[in-house]
Amino acid sequence: MSEPLKNFLNRESLAKFAGNFLDVYKAFDADGFLKAVMDETWEGLELMARIRHISVNLGKFLPQDYKKALSIIDKVLDNTDGMFCFIFPNFVDVYGQDEKDWDLSVAALERYTKYSSSEQAVRPFIIKHEKRMMEQMYLWSKSENEHVRRLSSEGCRPQLPWAQALNSFKKDPAPILPILERLKTDPSAYVRNSVANNLNDISKTHPDLVVKIAKDWHGKDARTDWILKHGCRTLLKKGNRDILRLFGYDNSGEVVVSDFALGADSVSIGGELSFSFVISVKEAAKVRLEYGIDYVKSGGKTSRKIFQLSEIAFKANERKPYTRKHSFADLSTRRHYPGTHSVTLIVNGIEQGTLEFELTSP
Repeated sequence: MSEPLKNFLNRESLAKFAGNFLDVYKAFDADGFLKAVMDETWEGLELMARIRHISVNLGKFLPQDYKKALSIIDKVLDNTDGMFCFIFPNFVDVYGQDEKDWDLSVAALERYTKYSSSEQAVRPFIIKHEKRMMEQMYLWSKSENEHVRRLSSEGCRPQLPWAQALNSFKKDPAPILPILERLKTDPSAYVRNSVANNLNDISKTHPDLVVKIAKDWHGKDARTDWILKHGCRTLLKKGNRDILRLFGYDNSGEVVVSDFALGADSVSIGGELSFSFVISVKEAAKVRLEYGIDYVKSGGKTSRKIFQLSEIAFKANERKPYTRKHSFADLSTRRHYPGTHSVTLIVNGIEQGTLEFELTSP
């Protein structure tokens, strides 16, 4: 198992980080900073909480004058790497919320996003001053720097992971749309991926709006079409007929599924279950293959998770066998429970068969 990211924020790396500040600000109490950060709460803090803890304590050892503190941070930027770059936007979030510091903070977020994205730090500014901050985000969408352009989209995602939800945009995403419109043909894949993720967030609360956007944008530019395909992934998994039709996956009637079978009637937690089936077509067809696992939850109810197998163009009269394995090893994001589970084949958004099996204790 890979090392938890939080463990890279340790005494050795913190000492180097403190040394960078001491090099440019001789009054910096590096030992005092280390002692304050690695207090009795440190070991129990997860990654984002550690970043916040470092940011809060950094402000206690820099000048209380916010402008002077930022000037010192600016001098250590190029000597800071890894996750420590996340500290600087977080510092602005913690110490730069006063109205009198608005211009300083916005300029700092723009500078720091080039080292580590300010996507989380901009969100309190949006929440407090939505119109003003979204005007700034739109200006950032015109930047020559791809990191700044990406910030304009990523920072206003309604449901950005590890960040505050923007509830007003979950209710009404209209303020986001001018930014996405501007970036829909961006030359940077880094930016386009953010636009797609933003669209996907919006699709979870306003699917009809994203369907309309997809119909308006589709077929005009290859870069935009990529955004749409990635941005509509939740709608595709949910079998939205309009989106499936838009991408050519609306011919399930031409696809025949046969010989669907499980490799075993049961599998233990930690093991793998194999399943197989055959796909055949008479006429040429685009086929999107998925399967759903109905997991038993801790309370006994089931919840389905969709997994994509492939997207493939079949030639007329083509026949193709498939065999897949699915792991039931516990993950940090999913714990397994014994009980009757099922696997369902899905072709172009339509269920084609379900088989049950028992998941047993190891």
